[in-house]
Amino acid sequence: MRIIENIISDRGSKYAVSGAPCRSEDEAKALIKELCRKKKFAKATHNTWGLLTADAPVKNDDGESGAGMVILRMLEREGLQDHLVVVTRWYGGKHLGGDRFRHVQEAVRLYLEDLRG
Repeated sequence: MRIIENIISDRGSKYAVSGAPCRSEDEAKALIKELCRKKKFAKATHNTWGLLTADAPVKNDDGESGAGMVILRMLEREGLQDHLVVVTRWYGGKHLGGDRFRHVQEAVRLYLEDLRG
C-alpha cells in the first residue's frame, strides 16, 4: 500500500493519504485492516475511503460525514477504477468546518499526483 504521511496540518488536525489497487469492497476492507495494523493509523480519528469498481462505487465516511463522496468524485473525474484511496485524519481538537472537505480534496490530489509519478 502506498502511504503518504504528514501532508496537511490545520489547527492541530493532521492528514495522510494512502491507496492500493483494489477490485472489491471486501478487498478494500482487508486493505484498511492492513493499514490499521500500523498503530498510528489504528489510532486515527477517521480513515475515510472511496473505490470505483466495475460494479459500483463504494465509500465509507468513517464518521467524517461526506468525505467518502468527495473521494469518489475525484476518482470519477480522474477515471481511476479499481484503486482504493484512503484519507486519514487525526483530529486536533478544533472543528475545521468546510475546510475539512478541502483538505480531503487536497489529500486525494496529492495522492493522484504521486501515483502518476
